[in-house]
Amino acid sequence: MTFVAAGAQSTKKMTQLKMTQEWDKVFPKSEKVDHKKVSFHNRYGIELAADMYTPKNAEGRLAAIAVSGPFGAVKEQSSGLYAQHLAERGFLTIAFDPSFTGESGGEPRRMASPDINTEDFLAAVDFLSVQDNVDAERIGIIGICGFGGMAVNAAAIDPRIKATVASTMYDMTKVNIEGYFQSENTLQQRMEKRKAMARQRTEDYKTGTYKRGGGVPAELPDEAPQFLKDYSAYYAHERGYHERSGNSTDGWNVTGCQSFLNQPLLAFAAEIENPVLLIHGEKAHSRYFSEYAFEKMTGKHVEGQNATEGNKELYIIPGASHVDLYDDVAGVIPYDKIERFFRENLK
Repeated sequence: MTFVAAGAQSTKKMTQLKMTQEWDKVFPKSEKVDHKKVSFHNRYGIELAADMYTPKNAEGRLAAIAVSGPFGAVKEQSSGLYAQHLAERGFLTIAFDPSFTGESGGEPRRMASPDINTEDFLAAVDFLSVQDNVDAERIGIIGICGFGGMAVNAAAIDPRIKATVASTMYDMTKVNIEGYFQSENTLQQRMEKRKAMARQRTEDYKTGTYKRGGGVPAELPDEAPQFLKDYSAYYAHERGYHERSGNSTDGWNVTGCQSFLNQPLLAFAAEIENPVLLIHGEKAHSRYFSEYAFEKMTGKHVEGQNATEGNKELYIIPGASHVDLYDDVAGVIPYDKIERFFRENLK
């Protein structure tokens, strides 16, 4: 029997998640790793679902990596692919669904939060830290797309994270506050967003439901931006479609990103002491988010080129688009570089 001191709350009592046990990823299962479903909880009491990938015949305590993203995706998509590749290279990895999404807990569904989603990474570190086959002093994280920004924010608040990779990152606060390429970066435009969110909250409360914003469409007009066509090719078709992915189905709640409008993620990026690797495609519409993050961390402004300042690195992949870093179709995800980065910094 477990007793909890007066005034304290047990961290053990959590709701059991229902997780699919059969392989349902958008990528093939590797014979070089062992796979199993696991769960853990964050400090808000939300239980998170994850896939754990362990190198076959591994012995002793391993360096470990937690992976999440893209924003609106699930662990059966890009994050699981990254996690499996790195497990093949000797790391114990987990790919997890963020709060309110996929097989993880949290109500209402399809909400996002710069605080809670950063906390999800910290909770993953909590979980990995107590595993018998993990060296708690050698834990890193990878954030993909919108979770690249969360990963950088997590690194700024938790020194247990010894190394961080942000791949094809978005800063979800910057894009919500300013729009793409600062196209909505006036006080009037932001106020209109706030008013729209406020109206939607009233309507949602009146109807008792949360209106969804819609996922990535399968068909787009010829004049649609190329990056939207790339998203569609991944999320809305066989290449990357998954039934639990918001991006593949009906999207986020319309009010789901409201808190990103006034909570800038990278406020303390300059105070990150441990190594950070930012990876982006040269042709990605989102490349400026990584360049902005690099400048926030180092004070150095660069555009479209590799840069290193201390233990912070910006690595640009020639010719690559944003979605090229979601899977192995283009063959440009720099797994060798990511492996070297973690081997050098998780030791």
